[in-house]
Amino acid sequence: MNKLNTNFDPVSIFTKECKEEINKQSQDHLFLELSQNWMNQSWKHKYTYHFNWLGRPIIQMPQDILALQEIIWDIKPDLIIETGIAHGGSLCLTASLLALLELEEMKNNSIDQNEVRKRKVIGIDIDIRQHNRELIEKHFLSDKIEMIESSSVKQDTFNKVKSLSKDYRNILVMLDSNHTESHVLKELNLYSSLISKNSYCIVFDTIVEKMDSEFSKNRPWNKKNSPQSAIQKFLKKNDEFIVDKTIDKKIILSMAPGGFLKKIK
Repeated sequence: MNKLNTNFDPVSIFTKECKEEINKQSQDHLFLELSQNWMNQSWKHKYTYHFNWLGRPIIQMPQDILALQEIIWDIKPDLIIETGIAHGGSLCLTASLLALLELEEMKNNSIDQNEVRKRKVIGIDIDIRQHNRELIEKHFLSDKIEMIESSSVKQDTFNKVKSLSKDYRNILVMLDSNHTESHVLKELNLYSSLISKNSYCIVFDTIVEKMDSEFSKNRPWNKKNSPQSAIQKFLKKNDEFIVDKTIDKKIILSMAPGGFLKKIK
C-alpha cells in the first residue's frame, strides 16, 4: 500500500506556481508591450468609465479594483482616506470591503460588538456635484462614508482629516484627485504622516507617464508633470515608503503602475 505524502500541501504548491508565473509574465517583453498598446487603445473608448460598483460609477481598471481588494484583505484597515470622489464608486467599493471585514470579524467573534461599526471611509473632493452627493448619501453604505468638500491640500482640510483619524489604528490612503506633480506631491507630504506602518498610499494615474499624449490632452498634467514624477520626488526625501513592485508584476494593466507605495517604517 502506498503511503500518503504528508508533505503534500496543495495550497502552498498553487501559491508557489502563481508566484513563478507572475515573475515570468513580468519579464515577457511582448506581453508587456501588447498590454501597454491595449491601455493606449482602451483610453480612446474611455474603457474605465464603463464599470459600476454597487450601483455607482467607479472609473477604475478592474485589475486595480482586484489589487485594492487584496491589499484591504491583507492589512485590514479601519480607516481609508480617499482624495477625489467623482461619482462615488470608489467610496462605495472601499466602504463595502470594510463592511465585509466587519462581517468576517463578527463571524469569527474576533472583535468587540461595540467596535463593529467603527470602520469608515473619508472622501475629499474640491467639487462634489450635487447629484453625486445625493446618490452617495442615499446609498445603503452611506453610514460608513464621510465626505469633505474642499481642496485636499488645504491645511484646514488636512487638519480636519487628521482630527477625524485620531482614534483609528490602521489607515490606508488613496490619492486620485488633481494629477499634477505639485498637487500630488503636496498630498503625499501631508497624508503620508497618517498612514500606518505596513499599510499603503495608492497613487492613481501614474499611467500618465506611459500613455500617448492624447491621454492628457486639455489637462493640466502630462508626462514629467504627473503623479509618477511626484512619487519620484517624494521618495528621494522619504525612506519610510517603497514601491511595492509585486503588485505591478501581478496585475500588469493598471492606472497606478509604480503607485502602490508601502510604508515600511
